[in-house]
Amino acid sequence: TSANDKKRALEELPEISSSSASSITGDLSSVAKKSRKDDEEGHAERFQKMQDACKTILECIGEDPNREGLAKTPARWAKALMFMTNGYSQTCEEVTNGAIFSEDHDEMVVVRNIDIHSLCEHHMVPFTGRVHIGYIPNGKVIGLSKLARIAEVYARRLQVQERLTRQIADAVVDAVEPLGVAVVIECSHMCMVMRGVQKVGASTTTSSVRGIFEKNPKTRAEFFSIIQGGAKMC
Repeated sequence: TSANDKKRALEELPEISSSSASSITGDLSSVAKKSRKDDEEGHAERFQKMQDACKTILECIGEDPNREGLAKTPARWAKALMFMTNGYSQTCEEVTNGAIFSEDHDEMVVVRNIDIHSLCEHHMVPFTGRVHIGYIPNGKVIGLSKLARIAEVYARRLQVQERLTRQIADAVVDAVEPLGVAVVIECSHMCMVMRGVQKVGASTTTSSVRGIFEKNPKTRAEFFSIIQGGAKMC
């Protein structure tokens, strides 16, 4: 019979001795160490290339990269840029860290005024502001701080505000499969303040809605009223 055939097949499998098991464990450990070493070497190589590039830029604008005030600038700049773009090495699954829970709640959840900082991909200068995220659960809720972490994953990349807004909304949809999601971002762009039109007071607002927020005008209006401070949530 099929059951007997499976039993005979299992009996015929070679036994793994303790020494063999130790060898396998050792091999896996070696692979992990090699992978970490390769990552470290790759990081060091990228870091050096960024420093060299910064020195070239300093020379091109007429500066002396070897003078006292700039001697450590290439390293500082490289570290800062790697931090400001560390979203490329993160995923939403990692930052949410399993903080998704079953919960019988189907009313709106809104987190307002989350500070956000990103780099414009057109000029690589900052845009900063705040993001408001709302969703209506469908049997699952997410830890409130994880909404801020999701926003940071995408903000810590070269961005345009329109895409950033959409990516945050889609990430919340993927995480908790809610009845709907709404995201609004309000930012000031240094590419409009420090150069170009140089309009200090200008700000940009973008929105992205999914599910019931897109289909139901009343639900959408309630969300916008809440984030503007015109309505109180019970």
